[in-house]
Amino acid sequence: MQLVSPNFADILPANFEIKNFPDGDSYVRILEPEKYKGQQVTFFHRLYPNQNDSIAQALLVLSVLKKLKCEVTMVAPYLPYSRQDKTFHEGEAESAKIICNLLAGAGVKKLVTFDCHFLKKEGEFKYGKLNLRNISLSKAIIEHAREKFGGNDGTGTPFEIISPDEGANYLVEGAGGKSMKKVRGEYETANKDEAYRTIESMERNFEVSGKNVLIIDDMISTGGTMVKAAENLKKGGAKKVGCATTHGFFLKDSLARLRGMCDFIFASDTIQNEVSEVKIGDFVASL
Repeated sequence: MQLVSPNFADILPANFEIKNFPDGDSYVRILEPEKYKGQQVTFFHRLYPNQNDSIAQALLVLSVLKKLKCEVTMVAPYLPYSRQDKTFHEGEAESAKIICNLLAGAGVKKLVTFDCHFLKKEGEFKYGKLNLRNISLSKAIIEHAREKFGGNDGTGTPFEIISPDEGANYLVEGAGGKSMKKVRGEYETANKDEAYRTIESMERNFEVSGKNVLIIDDMISTGGTMVKAAENLKKGGAKKVGCATTHGFFLKDSLARLRGMCDFIFASDTIQNEVSEVKIGDFVASL
């Protein structure tokens, strides 16, 4: 049986309620709960944007399903907190494992997600106490890029496929792609409310002069990695540079900056945005 969140209604019809109390607390209600009792349930719910609220809403729904003794597979296209799967400084939290353990404890037997940042490859995994299935959109992204570069019928312009760092190499290695190397700086301290490491430079050991290039990363947040990668490729003489990602946050002015640097840019609709061109509907339908 399917239980579909209102924030998943662009793909499947929603069939339970999420509302907010005046003070901002979340309210959820599963309609006709008795029909779910003892059933295998696939729970579709986006955990981003507003990840803290969305996680709380998921936990409320899962508490009801647990009472109904359901076996739950949860489908969350993007898994928040996945970028911190290890600690760098004393006193930090290992956020990714905490969230996974929280979902497992709430009754999720398996979580299905797309291009999870800390898994680095497609397949079935156990992380902390949670069983995960990681689906990669790399093939769908590359096929969509063929159209962008001039057609996918064999007559389109050839292009190189590149990941901007070694961590995203799994997205391109199956298509014979190459990886750049990202040189990071220290944690940014100018804004005391934000935590991120600066990118000092991008390095590569291959030629791109006169070539069309597609850069693929699992996520674009502030766009720093992609902008640096595109700058490097343009300086190296690349003819056309396209930019693609599974999870497009496009925070602040990053989309405008990338549009000024790249010939095209697109993302999937794991996170809804104005360049969500690769659709996950077919993948979801097969679950």
